[in-house]
Amino acid sequence: MAYWLFKSEPDQFSIQDLAQCPQQREPWDGVRNYQARNLMRDQMQVGDLGFFYHSNCKPPAIVGSVRVCRTQVRDESAFDPQSPYFDPKSTLENPRWWCVEVELVEIFARPLPLPWLKQQAQLAKMPLLAKGQRLSVQPVAPEHWQYLMQAVQTGV
Repeated sequence: MAYWLFKSEPDQFSIQDLAQCPQQREPWDGVRNYQARNLMRDQMQVGDLGFFYHSNCKPPAIVGSVRVCRTQVRDESAFDPQSPYFDPKSTLENPRWWCVEVELVEIFARPLPLPWLKQQAQLAKMPLLAKGQRLSVQPVAPEHWQYLMQAVQTGV
């Protein structure tokens, strides 16, 4: 099993929005970065777990967890001319954009805010905390996952 972090701006799609989706599942679509796409297309497996991270808000924070429930999902937003994620170079025969479907596992009673994350010496090498790291989908090391889940369980 691998661990991931999925970033979303809560005014675009929040963890509460995911909670209101049918079966609390939704494709993680609209990602238009090749590195993030490749992680979803080539590395994610059904059953992998991820943090749901609210970005571009005050304060940014890890707000819950999700599970990858479907892989190799064609990103349908690329084919919709009305979508801000429309890509005229993507075709049904040769799609450029792929995603995964995630399902809600848990909304954390107490989010883990970015300022707190930055204070944790154990997380110093977490990609989320690296300068210039803007990737919307990124791996999480098992030791970082365990540390953060323990913080969630103990209510830090």
